[in-house]
Amino acid sequence: MAELANCSRCNTVFVKGVRDICQNCYKEEEKAFDIVYRFLRQRKNREATMVEIVKATGVEEELIIKFIKENRLRTSEFPKLAYPCERCGTHIVTGKLCESCTKEIRNDLERHEEIEKIAEANLNNEKKKSAIYYNFENK
Repeated sequence: MAELANCSRCNTVFVKGVRDICQNCYKEEEKAFDIVYRFLRQRKNREATMVEIVKATGVEEELIIKFIKENRLRTSEFPKLAYPCERCGTHIVTGKLCESCTKEIRNDLERHEEIEKIAEANLNNEKKKSAIYYNFENK
């Protein structure tokens, strides 16, 4: 069933389908993609940086990053096309996080798992201690 939504770019009401933007904004994005892609297809521009692309095409950096994340622009084809890590802002060419942020999160998860294991072991020890029954006979 169709669902009404506000366009995330222009805030107009539209019938939401596959995209989260209205048809007019979608057409604008497609025009912008075409401009960026035509610019990058030229041999002299294949190693352009994000700043150079924005300056030459007039397309917003956020929109170019969206094209990269949707795999419409591949960083393997355009080696200097980098975008910021979602956590620290370091420029990366693949994924959402840079290597150092990935390592830091992985280390934090490992530490958390160790703490959970220790807490579980302590809880089991407490249960064992409380499960001892004493029988006192009065004679």
